[in-house]
Amino acid sequence: MSHDVLSEQQRYLAQLLEAIQRCAWFLQQSRNKITWPIDGEWLAAHKKDVDYFETLAAINERFAKLQDSIASAMRHSALLAGESTDSFLKVLALFEKQGVINATSDWQRCRAIRNIAAHDYSTDYAHIAEHFNLLNELADILLVTSQRLVSWSSGQLSIYPASSDFSAEFDSIFL
Repeated sequence: MSHDVLSEQQRYLAQLLEAIQRCAWFLQQSRNKITWPIDGEWLAAHKKDVDYFETLAAINERFAKLQDSIASAMRHSALLAGESTDSFLKVLALFEKQGVINATSDWQRCRAIRNIAAHDYSTDYAHIAEHFNLLNELADILLVTSQRLVSWSSGQLSIYPASSDFSAEFDSIFL
């Protein structure tokens, strides 16, 4: 372990920012495989389409992973900025003030929809379609938040993604 704790913490945030870029790009690639909005009747008629349902499962997973990565990076960024991190609501309030998230309620809606997905085992295809249509809509919130957080970290902390491996792909999401 290095004796320069600050450098280690900065490197860790840089790794989180790279993970955010990767997660965002993979989420977007999975979303691009689906024709939106999803229709419940069509979904029921294609309920044995393994490739389609694997893509939907990937969207679920990548949405959750992106939100978790953003949350970790926001908490870590706040810590490096000398802000209070004793509750995640304070972290959200900070990043709402900074314009990284539009509203704490948006973040909470994203969290709620992913939690429902983790515990809902419905076979009602209209309900499943509704879930994924909402997930697709809310994914835009996470993608914009990821872009703003990467930008905020570079502007406020001079910390950039650890590598540029996914930078061009990440930027292409927003063109």
